[in-house]
Amino acid sequence: MDESIRKYMRVGLIHFMAYPSVIKGEGPVEETFRKIALDDYFEAVEITSIKDPAVRQRVKKMIDTSHIDVAYGGQPRLLTTGMNINDLDEVARKRAIANLKEGIDEAYEMGAQGFAFLSGKYTDDKLEDAYRALVASTLELCAYAKSKGDLKIALEVFDFDVDKKSLIGPVALAKRYAEEIRAEYDNFGLMVDLSHIPLLHETVAESLLPIKDYIIHAHMGNCVVKDSSWPAYGDAHPRFGFPGGENDVDELVEYLQILKQIGFLNKDKRPIVSFEVKPVGDEDPDLVVANAKRVLNLAWEQVV
Repeated sequence: MDESIRKYMRVGLIHFMAYPSVIKGEGPVEETFRKIALDDYFEAVEITSIKDPAVRQRVKKMIDTSHIDVAYGGQPRLLTTGMNINDLDEVARKRAIANLKEGIDEAYEMGAQGFAFLSGKYTDDKLEDAYRALVASTLELCAYAKSKGDLKIALEVFDFDVDKKSLIGPVALAKRYAEEIRAEYDNFGLMVDLSHIPLLHETVAESLLPIKDYIIHAHMGNCVVKDSSWPAYGDAHPRFGFPGGENDVDELVEYLQILKQIGFLNKDKRPIVSFEVKPVGDEDPDLVVANAKRVLNLAWEQVV
């Protein structure tokens, strides 16, 4: 593509994945966030909970000063606590919803444009019950967000039988779910992730085309799925080109090409498309981020 990537999307980075020591809202939050805010390759950053209110305010000041857009990832609020918003135990489900509502409050505090979450585990014999619980929870979250402002709510599509084993899930169920929620709330959509597509046993086209009208956010990353004995197996988001991994330049080209084909990548409302990459073992996080930027530069040159 001869035109600048900035004409079609805002490149983002997931702070708590690139620097996983901050995923629980503690650690070197300010120092690592500042690295991203200083790098003008990124027009957006995705954050999660920051426990210390004073640290939150200092990060908010960096956000405002650096002119960077923000989205909020609520996924760690569930994944690090074991909570499940489609839990069939009503008390547990309500606890998960309350947790995500706190995240929505924090997203508004930080000036975020979107808030993301994921569905939880399920059993095959209770799949429909879990689905109904997920719909009820999502409608409540969308209503809560809308009552406070214009925050977009996105469910991220995860694997359903490999690692996270989330209800949403296979593309047919993702489409059914998105159709049902969008019929009630226009502030809802789906988040797709290149690194999850091999884990879903789908091709890029199979995964994206049926839900093209509901995609509001996208991630770029890699995964290892062929052999469970290999390092970074599952939903570990290793760097592009990781040994045994599924995604590198060619796969990112295909992903971006289809996102452009369906109109998600566009000049009128440039969406946030973020790297979800994580160091493996003793890898240097800054080198993993550099890897991602190089791969995207090479891939964009091949998009038409």
